[in-house]
Amino acid sequence: MINMETGTDKKFADKIIAAGDPVPGEDVTASFKACYQCGTCTGSCPSGRRTAYRTRKVIRQALMGVEEVLDSDDIWKCVTCYTCFERCPRDVKVTEVIKSLRNLAAQKGNMAKAHKMTALYVLKAGHAVPANADTAKLRKSIGLSEKAPIAQFSEKDMNEIQTLVKGLKFDELIGFDWETKSLKE
Repeated sequence: MINMETGTDKKFADKIIAAGDPVPGEDVTASFKACYQCGTCTGSCPSGRRTAYRTRKVIRQALMGVEEVLDSDDIWKCVTCYTCFERCPRDVKVTEVIKSLRNLAAQKGNMAKAHKMTALYVLKAGHAVPANADTAKLRKSIGLSEKAPIAQFSEKDMNEIQTLVKGLKFDELIGFDWETKSLKE
């Protein structure tokens, strides 16, 4: 139950909209103000069938200004399949709103472990899915060189990625330890 007297921020919706600018754009994230809580998004959600994730609840909390939604695991349960968006009778860009909420949560240091691990791979290998021995074997079997022409195998590219990461302080955001090349516990 949402306590209307405490824990709400009347400008929270504006923060969510601003977090969607410039990509995908404020007009897209502002669409969530048209939500009338029909529940089509929740009924359509494949993640909601297997978890306690309720899209409608997240959107309602966002509309009500309940910033605690940023501390919830719920915003990380969305698999960004866009089914909710495709079926929404009000054309609310639900997935984009969820991504804006994730951006705000990440700015606070709240991020799902799986997302941090993906970021870790990018920091260590320049790619979310690093090449490994199986990749090399597969490439060789089809007549390609074992090493793909990707950042993982280019010192120059890796240095550029790491410079960007440090400049944006993304390493601090996810808790990356440069000495151990792992996430801080």
